[in-house]
Amino acid sequence: EIEAKYTKKMQVLRDELDLRRKTEIYEVEERKNSHISELMRNHEKAFNDIKNYYNDITLKNLALISLLKEQIEEMKKKENHLEKEKADVLLQNKQLKEPLQQAQEQVFELQKKLAHYDKDKEALTNTKARLKVTQKELKDLQWEHEVLEQRFSKVQAERDELYQKFTKAINEVQQKTGFKNLLLERKLKGLLSVLEKKEVELGEIFAASNLDPGTLSLVSHKLEDVLNSKNTTIKDLQFQLARVCKAHNDMLQTFEAKLTAFGIPLDNLGFKPLASPVLGQ
Repeated sequence: EIEAKYTKKMQVLRDELDLRRKTEIYEVEERKNSHISELMRNHEKAFNDIKNYYNDITLKNLALISLLKEQIEEMKKKENHLEKEKADVLLQNKQLKEPLQQAQEQVFELQKKLAHYDKDKEALTNTKARLKVTQKELKDLQWEHEVLEQRFSKVQAERDELYQKFTKAINEVQQKTGFKNLLLERKLKGLLSVLEKKEVELGEIFAASNLDPGTLSLVSHKLEDVLNSKNTTIKDLQFQLARVCKAHNDMLQTFEAKLTAFGIPLDNLGFKPLASPVLGQ
């Protein structure tokens, strides 16, 4: 029974596998036939395209050959016509050769006669051209001369005006600088004398008063602070004085450079500018 049962199952399985195999074979054949049909259609289309392409090329080549044949025939006609014209021209050249030779001889004789005339005419032309150039150069030089005269007059006026301004500015700056220097020096001398008096008075006070060391130290520190403040004031005044002197000297150098640039000698000033000494130098 078991053998019969499994024999039946195997038969059923064999039938199913056989049916599946037949089905797959049928599908493969269908796909193959479809692919073959598509290939045939593609090949047919490609063949028709190639056939049409070569037909077009053949037609174009035939048309081109016909056109070239027509052009060749036309060119042959032109060549024959040119040959005829060439023969006519050669004949005319032979007929005109003797008159041409005679005309050339006459031209040669006339050229000999006109040699001197051409030379004189050329010399006259060159002379006129040089005269025009010389006249133009003369006008240019006259115009440049007038321009230079005007510029010279203008520069002279500017030089005189600058000289007057420079003299006036030098006098004013010397007066202002000298006055400031005098004030600063007097102020500095006054402060120095006051400082010396204060130091003497302080020494006398210290000598007269019998202060204890602590009080004396405190007074000394305060006095040193005052002295430091005064020394700072003195240094500031000295710095201001030096700055004013340097500005005065720089101004003198600038004016001297301007005079040199305008070609005015320094001796023409009529006085010698006073250079202020800088403190510490």
